[in-house]
Amino acid sequence: MPATPLRNGGPKARIAVIPGDGIGKEVTAEALKVIRAATSKRKRPIEFVEFDWGADKYLQENISLPQGAVAMLRDEFDAILFGAMGDPRVPSNQHAADILLGLRFQLDLFVNARPTELFHERLTPLRDCRPADINLMVLRENTEGLYVGVGGFFKKGTADEMAVQEDVNSRKGVERIIRYAFDFARSHSRGTAGLQPASPGAQRPLRVCMSDKSNAMTFAHDLWQRTFKSVREEYAEVESRHFYIDTLAMELIRDPGQFDVIVTNNLFGDIISDLAAQLAGGLGLAPSGNIHPGKTSLFEPVHGSAPNIAGKGVANPFGSVLASSMMLNFLGWPEEARLLREGVKSALWDGVSTIDLGGKKMTTEIGDWLANYAAKHS
Repeated sequence: MPATPLRNGGPKARIAVIPGDGIGKEVTAEALKVIRAATSKRKRPIEFVEFDWGADKYLQENISLPQGAVAMLRDEFDAILFGAMGDPRVPSNQHAADILLGLRFQLDLFVNARPTELFHERLTPLRDCRPADINLMVLRENTEGLYVGVGGFFKKGTADEMAVQEDVNSRKGVERIIRYAFDFARSHSRGTAGLQPASPGAQRPLRVCMSDKSNAMTFAHDLWQRTFKSVREEYAEVESRHFYIDTLAMELIRDPGQFDVIVTNNLFGDIISDLAAQLAGGLGLAPSGNIHPGKTSLFEPVHGSAPNIAGKGVANPFGSVLASSMMLNFLGWPEEARLLREGVKSALWDGVSTIDLGGKKMTTEIGDWLANYAAKHS
């Protein structure tokens, strides 16, 4: 991800912190602990402002996103560190949709970036698969597609009920995510630190694979086909190809090493990035960035709020720490970002993990270990 200059005009990076619900509160606290340890020695100017938006506020005050919240985040903050949303006390999860989807759409965070990297071979379900074989980025269009909520019911609740959900794709939306994918591929390479900015003389750009279902969705995904063919002509040095989404799913399991950058629509990206994450150890190790280059962007672990384990101290904070690493890269602090990522990798190699990854450590113990690693190596 390209770095962004600090946007608020002040001397500090201002980070809005939205822990949300369930284990979101627990893992976010540990991520903040690790960020502070990684940034303190170099005296990086960073300020955190926490917001209590979540199920508790929604149930007490009937407020999800307060009035003016989006404009405030856009104008006064450089990035947003997000926890998780979802609470069984709100069966509709209306507050979660209002907050997370609301921020994605209203801040126009059109890139959903989901890196997948295998830190240790014991974490993958694939036989004879090495860390070098799983190292890729899924770039998902984040503001259009089936998730925009265009549709409705006819004769709801009757035997003749009909439900319609529209797949919305614009030339602007499709082109900008495909162009972002090619720019990312052109400017990055594979390395020991994952997918990283390409050094001078790098052997080749990353490879791009666009995925759709244009053989069945002959209108919406024909637009993806035509746009992809048009944009790829501007990036002759970038190897690129197309797979239908079902073929991509099969090929990702058969040979994940053939993929560097995958770009696709909102629904398919949601699914395929979860599949990829499972190949590298599961959602507990999956970070994401909701990005608009040069503007306030949001970073979060992919996992949910897990109300069944909330408050037990066993939640895995690795995803939140890795999302924080993405955020620090976005802010233009690659060394601090590297410390967070390498800390997670070192912890896994040393057997330091929570129960979901076969370990015995508590959430706070993982945070302490990673903070100590960052302080020691900064």
